[in-house]
Amino acid sequence: MAVVSEPDNTPLPGTVFTPRQVRVLKLAVIVMGILLVGGFAFVLAAIVYQASKGGHSVNAAAGNEAAAELHIPKDANVGTLALDGDRLALHLQSAAGAEIVVIDLASGKILFRVKLKPE
Repeated sequence: MAVVSEPDNTPLPGTVFTPRQVRVLKLAVIVMGILLVGGFAFVLAAIVYQASKGGHSVNAAAGNEAAAELHIPKDANVGTLALDGDRLALHLQSAAGAEIVVIDLASGKILFRVKLKPE
């Protein structure tokens, strides 16, 4: 007659874990290690993809150059400029006075001019 053995619930010597718990713990550590390595590889691949995608969009925009002319007085100097999205603001200084010109870079049109007058 075959003797059916009871599950061995006796802890391993020096631990409080049974052999079954040790096997489950080893499996959990292996799965979590694989998830960590896979997640790190995914993040690294996403960074490389975003970095290479950004470079291509800049090059594509450079190949799609548009020329625009801005007529300013002969004695005018560009003091500062600021870029926000597709708009460019120029601070012009001339003998006639200071002026801020806002240009839409997508269309090349002047959106508005602001004459600065001292009080």
